[in-house]
Amino acid sequence: MKTLHGIFLLVAVAGVVVVGQIWAAGGSADVPTQPVRLPGAAAVIDAALYPSLQAALDALPTTGGAVRLPPGTFEITEPLRISAADVLLEGAGTATHIKNVNKEGKSALVLQHASGAENRDAELWRIRLANFRLTGNDQSGHGVEARRINEIFIEGVTVSHHGGDGIHLHFCYEDPRICDSLITYNKQTGLNLIGCHDIVVSSNQFEENQDALRCIDGFNLCMTGNNLDDHLGDGVVIENTYGSVVSGNMIEECSGTAIVLARDCYGITLSANVIAHNVTGGIDLRDAHGCAVSANTFTIVRQHAVRIGPDSGRITVCGNNFSDSYIGAEQEKRAVDDQAAAGITLAGTADVAVVGNLFGSVGPKAVAVEGAPSVRVLFSENLLRDTNSDVDKLEHSLVEGNLGE
Repeated sequence: MKTLHGIFLLVAVAGVVVVGQIWAAGGSADVPTQPVRLPGAAAVIDAALYPSLQAALDALPTTGGAVRLPPGTFEITEPLRISAADVLLEGAGTATHIKNVNKEGKSALVLQHASGAENRDAELWRIRLANFRLTGNDQSGHGVEARRINEIFIEGVTVSHHGGDGIHLHFCYEDPRICDSLITYNKQTGLNLIGCHDIVVSSNQFEENQDALRCIDGFNLCMTGNNLDDHLGDGVVIENTYGSVVSGNMIEECSGTAIVLARDCYGITLSANVIAHNVTGGIDLRDAHGCAVSANTFTIVRQHAVRIGPDSGRITVCGNNFSDSYIGAEQEKRAVDDQAAAGITLAGTADVAVVGNLFGSVGPKAVAVEGAPSVRVLFSENLLRDTNSDVDKLEHSLVEGNLGE
């Protein structure tokens, strides 16, 4: 009887389950017994199920797809290659560590059309890299090498210790975006942008690369909200580029110059940056026209906080603060041997407006005039405290309305 009672109980429970399923399905007994795939949906490739990371990438169809990288450390000796468009390569944060142990100058990750051609017919579109760590060694190549990838998106990636550039974008022409990434300790440039345009570089940290960022032969760079520290060369180098903005960045302790504009730059705004304690200069306008330097804070920049050279002109320098480490009550925050702070150097330039700036305890001069005569300079409405200037050396210029000269 006990056995029969148990059978009746099991049947009753099963009946309740079936009735519950029918009720949950809106009263229909046609409940699917197998999962239904969404029309058009492609399977996500789980790299953990493949013998190598490259095998997982090779499993991508020509139409693209997503590859998920598991946690773990994965050593590679050859570049990982992506040659399809519309691809997402995503890891598990820094728990996913791809380690390039190659010592023959090869890059860790190469994004390029399968043909390898260098023309507009060999472009790929929309590759995103996200949430993993990529490291190399002094003898490896670039971390990420992308060639002719339009709308590339790099987010939340750590790129460190490579023998080449951290991220090298070669004619990734349309809309590259590099955001929320850590780019550190690379032997060459942290982020090297060659022939790119409409570029967004935002909320990244750069530390101890050679130069932090180089933007060459491009236009429309928008670089905002980044932190640059301790670079062995320069911070930001921009050449043959126009229509760009570098704003809201912290650029500290470069062995070279914080920001350099060279070779036919024009129409660029450098604004609201904190430029601190860089060795050879703050902003160096070597070949720049029609540019604005505004609302920056230059603190203990030892020489040439702003330098405008003979190949530059039509520059506005407005609303900036040039200062040492004064903290009030006749006190300096820094030690005596670390209080040097510079102002503006005009070196044979022309057509410059220097208006509404504050120069506090800078030297040797708030404005130093060097080299060939600088002409057509407007120096007006500035405040000079515990410093003096060479503005009397300016030619065909207007100097008026300044305090504390």
